[in-house]
Amino acid sequence: MSRDRIAIRPRSATPAGRRAIRERARIRGFHVFVLPSTDPPQRRPGETVIRQTGRTLRGAGAGAPSVHLRRIGSEAELTRVLTSVPTGGVLAIEWVADRVIPLENAVAARGHRFSLWALARTHQEVPGALGALEHGADLVIVDVDSSSDVDALEAILEGPLPMRLDWAYLPLTSVGPVGVGDRVIVDTTSLLLPEEGLLVGSAAAFLFHVASEAVGSRFSRPRAFRVNAGAAHSYVLLADGTTRYLSELAPGDPVLIATPEAGVRSVRVGRVKVERRPLVLMVADDRGTARTLFAQEAESVRVSTRSGPVSTTHLRAGMEVRGIRLPAARHLGRAIEETIEER
Repeated sequence: MSRDRIAIRPRSATPAGRRAIRERARIRGFHVFVLPSTDPPQRRPGETVIRQTGRTLRGAGAGAPSVHLRRIGSEAELTRVLTSVPTGGVLAIEWVADRVIPLENAVAARGHRFSLWALARTHQEVPGALGALEHGADLVIVDVDSSSDVDALEAILEGPLPMRLDWAYLPLTSVGPVGVGDRVIVDTTSLLLPEEGLLVGSAAAFLFHVASEAVGSRFSRPRAFRVNAGAAHSYVLLADGTTRYLSELAPGDPVLIATPEAGVRSVRVGRVKVERRPLVLMVADDRGTARTLFAQEAESVRVSTRSGPVSTTHLRAGMEVRGIRLPAARHLGRAIEETIEER
C-alpha cells in the first residue's frame, strides 16, 4: 500500500492545527495533501497540494481540472455518476452508507477509462479503499484529525520494501541434531511460491533463506501459506527492514517474503504456531565467522542452497546455503552502529 496513493486532508479547526498535522505527515513520508483554499499551499518540492473550496477539488497549477466530490448513497446514484464521467476524467466519491461493495463496483466499471478518488473518513477505512478488487482507488483522501491519527495511518500501511538484498552463499561446516526445542511455524495470509521464503537466523549479520512449504513431501500435503521458520530465539526479517524474534511475531505483522536473487514482497502473519520438535543445528562459515540456524528436522522444512531448496534431513557439510548479509548490531530490531560480537 503506497503513500503515493494517499492524500492527507487535515481536519483541525485552526490553520495552526492543520499545519501541525501536515508537518507530522511529512515526517511520516506522505506528500499529497488536500487543503482548504484559504490555507497557504506552502508546497515543498515533490509535494502535491489539492485545494478544496466547498465540495470542489482543484489541483495546483494553471489549467488543473476541477473535480466535484460526489456523495453516493444508492446504486442508482453510483450508476449515474459512473456513466457520466468522461474518458480521461476524474471521479471523486464520498460514500454516504455502504462503502466497500460500491467501491468494488466503481473499480470494476472504471477499467482504464478514468481516475477514481475515494474519501476515507478514518484511517481504518484506508486499506479497504486501496485494495478493493486488488487495485482500489487511484487516490484515497483521508480525513486526519490529529498528529496521532497520522501515526495510526502509517502503522497500517506498508512501508517501502528493500530494493536490494546482499545475497551470499556460505559453506556448511556441520549439520547435526541438537535435541528438542521450541520451533516456530509462520502461517501467512498469502499463498507463497515454492521458491519464496523467510529470512531467518541466530545472528542478524547473516539470515538463512528458509523456503515455504508450497512443496510437500511424500507423506504431507503442500501448505503454500506456511514457512516452518526455525527456533524461537531466531531473528526474522520484517517488511520494513527491521528484525524481530520469531517468538515475538503476532497475527497482522508484516514479514518480508523473498525469492533468492529476485523479488521481495510483504505479507501478513495470519497465525504463529510454537511447538516442541527435534531440531538440527546448521553451522555455516562466513569468512571465518560461524553463522547458525536452528530448524526442525523434517522433510518439509527446506533451506535454500546453491542447487535449490533442500530439506533439513538431507543437508550435509560442504553444501552451500543461501542467505543475506545485514548490519549486525540491532536495537529493538533496528540497525545501529556499535561494536558487537554474536556467537
